[in-house]
Amino acid sequence: MSYQVLARKYRPKNFAELVGQEHVARALGNALASNRLHHAYLFTGTRGVGKTTIARILAKCLNCETGITATPCGVCSSCTEINEGRFIDLLEIDAASNTGVDDVREVIDNAQYVPTRGRYKVYLIDEVHMLSKSAFNALLKTLEEPPAHVKFLLATTDPQKVPVTVLSRCLQFSLKPMSAERVMQHLANVLNAEHIEHDDGALWELGRAANGSMRDALSLTDQAIAYGNGVLREGEVRDMLGALDRDVVFRVLEAVGAGDAAALMEVIDAMAAQSVDFSAALGALISALHRVALAQLLPDGVDNSEGDRERVLDLAASLTPEDVQLYYQIALHGRRDLPLAPGLRQGFEMCLFRMLAFKPVPGGGPDSGKRSPGAAARPSAGVPARAPARPAASAPVQAVSVPVPPAASSVKASPPVSVPVVNRVENQSLSVASVPAAIQSSPITQKPVSTPVTARVEATRPAAAADSAPPWAVEPSAPSEPPKTATILPFPVAPVVEPETGDWTPEGWSAWVVRSELSGMALNLARHLLLTGSRTGEAVMELSPRHEIMANRALDTLLALLQQDFPQMQVRREAREPSGPTPLEIEQERQRAERAAAKEAFLADGAVQALIQAFDARLLDETLVIGEKR
Repeated sequence: MSYQVLARKYRPKNFAELVGQEHVARALGNALASNRLHHAYLFTGTRGVGKTTIARILAKCLNCETGITATPCGVCSSCTEINEGRFIDLLEIDAASNTGVDDVREVIDNAQYVPTRGRYKVYLIDEVHMLSKSAFNALLKTLEEPPAHVKFLLATTDPQKVPVTVLSRCLQFSLKPMSAERVMQHLANVLNAEHIEHDDGALWELGRAANGSMRDALSLTDQAIAYGNGVLREGEVRDMLGALDRDVVFRVLEAVGAGDAAALMEVIDAMAAQSVDFSAALGALISALHRVALAQLLPDGVDNSEGDRERVLDLAASLTPEDVQLYYQIALHGRRDLPLAPGLRQGFEMCLFRMLAFKPVPGGGPDSGKRSPGAAARPSAGVPARAPARPAASAPVQAVSVPVPPAASSVKASPPVSVPVVNRVENQSLSVASVPAAIQSSPITQKPVSTPVTARVEATRPAAAADSAPPWAVEPSAPSEPPKTATILPFPVAPVVEPETGDWTPEGWSAWVVRSELSGMALNLARHLLLTGSRTGEAVMELSPRHEIMANRALDTLLALLQQDFPQMQVRREAREPSGPTPLEIEQERQRAERAAAKEAFLADGAVQALIQAFDARLLDETLVIGEKR
C-alpha cells in the first residue's frame, strides 16, 4: 500500500478529533442535537484550518445511518463512503475551476432531485469567492429557499469577495488560525502515534513555521521526517526551515540590557556566521520586546504560544519598563530605516548600538510625561551630548548671558547656564545685539549646590513691545570679550542618610538598597518591596502580589546579601501591598521635589525675572534640565 501523507492520514473524522475550532464544533453539535439546522453554512478562515474537514464531518452527521447526530458512527456505509470521498449525495465543487454561470445552473437543476442514498443532498462549494458575479446572482434564489433535502456548505479563504447578498443567506463560522502551542501539541500526538523520535524544540520550530495552518504543519513534519531520516531534532529542523534561532534574540536583549558591547558583538558575529536574515532578526526582536512589555504590565497575560514564556518573564524582571519602551521604539525605527543602510548587518548593528548609547530620561515630576519628542532620550555616560538642533527662521533662539551675582565667600563658583529666549513673532529676529550682553541681577538668596539648572523661556511678544529703556539694559560688551556667566543656583539637595536605629524604616531600607551591590533583577525586586521590623530579629518583607514574578527569580540573591549584612536578622515574606513607601517611590518623590524646587529657584532669579518682564515670556517646563552643564 502506498504511503499516505500525515495531513490526510490524520484528518479529523468527527468533532471530537477536531483541533483548535471548539467554538464551531460546539455550535454545530448543539444545532444537530436539537435538530435546528440551517440550509446554508459558510466557513471562512486561512488555509489549512479545517474548513473542508468540518464540512465533511457535517455531511456525515446529516447522513449517518444512525440518524442526524453530532457523533456519527464512522462505520456505516454513508460514513465510510464520505471518508473515502465517494458518497454520491455529497457533491464537492471547486469554484476556482467552475466559475461560470453554466456550472451554477447545473447545480440548481440537479438540486431539484431527491438524494439517491442519503438523507440530504449536500453541496460543498470550496473557494466560493472565485465564482463570477453572474454565477452568484444565479445561485441567490436557490441558496435562499432550497428544497428541503438540500444543504449548502460553502468554504472560502477570502470572505470579503463574497457578495453581501450571499453572506446574508448563510450562517457564517470564522475559523481561527492555530496557535504555535496548539500545533506543537497536536504534532507531538501524531509523532507519538507514528513512533517517531523527536524533541520539543523541533516541534516548536514547525509550529511557528506553520503560521496558523495545521495542514502546513503536518506537511512540514513530513518533510522534516525525511530530512532527519526518521528523527526530528531542533537544529536540523531549523536548518531545513532556514529559521532564526530565537535564543539569539534573547541573547541580544540580555547583552543590550547589561550594556555589554563585547557580548553583543559576539552574538552578531555568530548570527552572521549562520547567514541569518538581519531584517527578520530585527522583526523577531520587536516581537520579543512586545512580549516583554506585556509581561511587565500583566505577567499572567503572557502565554506560551511561542515556547519562550520563561525567557520573556526573566527579561521582564531584569529590564526596566522605560528601557523596554525605548528599545522597542529604536528597533521599530531601525526596521523602517534598514533598507537605507549600506548593508543589512550594518543597519542591524547601528540599531543595537543606539540601544546601548541612549537611556530614558528619568521621570521626575508631573511634567515628566509632557516632554517634547526631542527630549525622549538622553545620551548615556561616556557618549557626548548632541548639539541642539537649529530652530526655524520664524522662531530664532539666542543665548542671553547672565553675570555672576555677588555671593558669599563661602559659596563656590558653579558651572555656567545659558538661558535661550525664543521669539515667536514672524519675520522678526531677536539678535544678541538687541539683548544686553550683561544684565545686572539682584543677589541670589538660594543656597548653592553642585547641580546646575538650565531651562528655556519663550517670548510671547516682540522685543520692540518692551519699554524703550528698560531699567536693566546696559551697553553690550565688546565682541572680543566673552561675557561672564553664572549658573542659576537652585535648592540644596539633602543626601539620603540611613538612620542608626535598630528597626527598619522606609528611609533606612531605601538607603541600604542605594548603597548595596545589587544589580539587575535583584535590584528591581529590592526597589519594589519594603522591609519592616528589626535588623537583629524578625523582619517582614512586604511585596505586592503584582511583583511576585520578580521574587521567584531574584529573591535568593537579595536574601543572601541581607544575610551577609545582617546575620542575626530573620526575614519573613508576605504577599501584600507595602505599608509604606518603597525605595522606588521614595526616589520618585525625591525627583519630583527636586524638579519643583529647581523650577522655583530658576524663576526666582533676578535675571530670569527681567527676561520674563521684558519679553512677556514664559518658562517651557519640558526644557527644565537638572544636573547638566550647557
